[in-house]
Amino acid sequence: MNTAGQDLLLGPQLCLSAHPAECLTRVPWLLLLLISLGLFVLMLAILVQVSRIHGYPQGQTLDQQGSSSLDAVPHEQTHSSLEQIQHQLTQINASLAGLCRPCPWYWELFQGSCYLFSRTLGSWEASASACQALGAHLVIVNSIEEQRFMKYWNMRKNRRSWIGLSDHRHEGFWHWVDDTPLQLSFWKKGEPNNDEDEDCVELFMDDWNDNKCTEENFWVCEQPSAPCPGH
Repeated sequence: MNTAGQDLLLGPQLCLSAHPAECLTRVPWLLLLLISLGLFVLMLAILVQVSRIHGYPQGQTLDQQGSSSLDAVPHEQTHSSLEQIQHQLTQINASLAGLCRPCPWYWELFQGSCYLFSRTLGSWEASASACQALGAHLVIVNSIEEQRFMKYWNMRKNRRSWIGLSDHRHEGFWHWVDDTPLQLSFWKKGEPNNDEDEDCVELFMDDWNDNKCTEENFWVCEQPSAPCPGH
């Protein structure tokens, strides 16, 4: 892979690099849920201890009170404390849900998928490798709505962008990076024309154009979005 395609291959170990905006990490939901559970257990333990203290008659020791101490706690007090714990736990869960990001930082969410519009240039092969290194793939356009979404962002950024379509394996037979054949297409008028052995497809402003795979373009990665807790 050339250096143009390597700028985006950033993992946690490179988060202090020259491109911190490309550090694409997800919120560790398992850790957050464990913290929530730990807080609940801690609050419950505090409630039990407080209940025992309030349940001891004055001058009586812990050994004298024994296991019957909890019976002395008024039912209303225990119920109120449990309600407070439940309320606080609900607030914690709401806060965790508010932190949910279905997509990594600097990716765009659309209809259950996350899209990354690169900030650097690369050949089609380098672009495909960059997406794979992020656990994604060059974008596969499956609907007119997705094409409109791509068109909006591409024209907004005024660029040419590689998509995951090519015929470099078999001339004239267009297929996506997941090996599915082309069904729905959005070619520019007169395209594809295979001028000078053009085997890879770019989104050229609003529609598709075939171009030489060695040309350096921006690119678009796609991956499924992550479900949020409670959704």
